[in-house]
Amino acid sequence: MTSDEIREKYLKFFEGKGHARITPAPLVLESDPTTLFTSAGMQPLVPYLKGEPHPKGRRLVDSQPSFRTVDIDEVGDNRHLTYFEMLGNWGLGDYFKKEQLEWCLEFFTKELGFSKDKLWVSVFEGLPAQAGTKEVPKDTESAERWKQLGIPLERIHFYGVDKNWWSRSGPPDKMPPGEIGGPDSEIFFDFGTPHDPKYGEKCHPNCECGRFIEIGNSVFIQYEKKEDGNLVELPQKNVDYGGGLERITAAVSGTPDIFLSDLFESTIRKVEEESKGSYGNNSEKDRSFRIIADHLRASSAVMSEGIEPSNKLQGYVVRRLIRRAVFHLSLLGVKDLSASISRISKALWPKISGAMVQESERFEKALSKGTAILTRRLETSGVIDGKFAFDLYQSGGFPLELSLEILKEKGKEFSEKEIRTFEKEFESHRQKSRTASVGMFKGGLADSSKEVTKLHTVTHLLHAALRKVLGEHVSQKGSNITAERLRFDFSHSQKLTEEETKKVEDLVNEQIKKDLKVEFEEKTLDEAVKEGALHFFGERYGDRVKVYTIKDPSAGPGPPFSREVCGGPHVSHTGELGRVRILKQEKLGSGVVRIYASTS
Repeated sequence: MTSDEIREKYLKFFEGKGHARITPAPLVLESDPTTLFTSAGMQPLVPYLKGEPHPKGRRLVDSQPSFRTVDIDEVGDNRHLTYFEMLGNWGLGDYFKKEQLEWCLEFFTKELGFSKDKLWVSVFEGLPAQAGTKEVPKDTESAERWKQLGIPLERIHFYGVDKNWWSRSGPPDKMPPGEIGGPDSEIFFDFGTPHDPKYGEKCHPNCECGRFIEIGNSVFIQYEKKEDGNLVELPQKNVDYGGGLERITAAVSGTPDIFLSDLFESTIRKVEEESKGSYGNNSEKDRSFRIIADHLRASSAVMSEGIEPSNKLQGYVVRRLIRRAVFHLSLLGVKDLSASISRISKALWPKISGAMVQESERFEKALSKGTAILTRRLETSGVIDGKFAFDLYQSGGFPLELSLEILKEKGKEFSEKEIRTFEKEFESHRQKSRTASVGMFKGGLADSSKEVTKLHTVTHLLHAALRKVLGEHVSQKGSNITAERLRFDFSHSQKLTEEETKKVEDLVNEQIKKDLKVEFEEKTLDEAVKEGALHFFGERYGDRVKVYTIKDPSAGPGPPFSREVCGGPHVSHTGELGRVRILKQEKLGSGVVRIYASTS
């Protein structure tokens, strides 16, 4: 079975169970500014998992392209990817554990032909009550259901929050207020390969030896994190299933290596041509083949949505992927790197080939410069320490792997101590980068707490008031929201005068005093545009959008005060917001002004 056939079988199987097929969301979601990429199928569906009715009903199915930056450094083995396709089905307050586990097993055994003897499962072992938080019970219900379905007890394993709890931020203690999650039950395919004792005395489904591969995860989203740290049951119990198409295809093919599937075949073949090598020999070079195949495929997917390599946000991730792929081409012995990237990209992704080649050319120069600096350092002092290697990486994008390779060629060794020094510097740099980037995205929200939700709603009123006072040329250029204040960037030639500032404040506070309803409807983007909804990033929305309207019913049949396409959290009435005050403003450059505001 090809990956296309598997995908279609899955979609039709769940359509047969009463699920409506929905269009997948883009990888770059302007309607969810809290993250760089769509990293899971549930991400665009959070409002519906919290109880909002979905226009297509309570049973949904799709195949969602996803991207996870946390997995970049994991790529290189036979199963990790940065970009992948997630087969997903959802029960929004409809069916739950009994039906989901039955259908999951039925799909794998009847539709894909897996022997039940090849399948192992994991369930949640529970979370004891801690200071300020209640107990989350052991999931004996799922374990019992798996037994009823014919999975013997010895193939049912219990794991803790690190393995069998799912939320976007990780375990319960990492979840911010307002985030939802719950226990999950994973299903694994057993390839029957011998266990490698270096991974532990006993093999088990989550063992890293390669015998098992996870092919599906049924998440039971039933909790929301509250401000006091407690997990509280949602009004409805939800099912969120995700199964990686790449891993399922590998299991159907009987190989634990996802890079041998049809999804990677053309890329692997092109890299073999360029390197004059071959993939699948279980050599160290296989790792480079995998990194190149994943990173070029992932960067091409993001670039196809209009993102180009840069030093900011999504563009930075694309740049890192391309550069890492180019570097691993050099490890395979390719000399003319940008020419090689040109041939590969023109054959596989002709529409974005130019930008990919330009980035590879820039990195090829950085590699040449970094190699010269490293060689000169060796000739003058003969010593390369962790700090020097990190400085070379940070300033010129020169990978540690290449430093180690050059040292090896010169007969030098990089001690474990120096590698740890590099890693310490790297981790410190990464933590600083994460801190600096929190909320940097357009409409960026620090979390989905009550105060952030209120201030996010205020941005709609503020946007509308600015357009009424200054003119309709005003459009949002970005925002950042924390629990204490909002920051709003908009197009305008100069800072507001005192009189304009007061007019904007008064207009906003007038709508708050009226306690107007904040309502939304699901529409196509075309419908939203025709109704006059503001939509500045529409090219990256899905096929349907949410349109939030704030209107004074006593104002008659004219246009509302605010109508805007948005996917973020909102209050239900403006009266919940409190009085808005503009704190300060800045001129950011040509045609952009930034204002800060808060509520009291």
